[in-house]
Amino acid sequence: MYLIAIAWLYVALLAAITENTAVGGVLTFIFYGLAPMALFFWLFGTPTRRRRQREREASGLNDRAESDADQ
Repeated sequence: MYLIAIAWLYVALLAAITENTAVGGVLTFIFYGLAPMALFFWLFGTPTRRRRQREREASGLNDRAESDADQ
């Protein structure tokens, strides 16, 4: 997955370099490179975030149950 992201950013950088103005180059890199990659990683990271949240909740519930049993 990271290889695809690196390749996409490389192509976006090359496209940005060919722009006539610096502002055009920066905007090209942001809108063709960084924004799509941020969206991609956010969408494909959702299952991992949900799994981690469930693990935190499960461990938090177990910790509270054990501390209540000790009292």
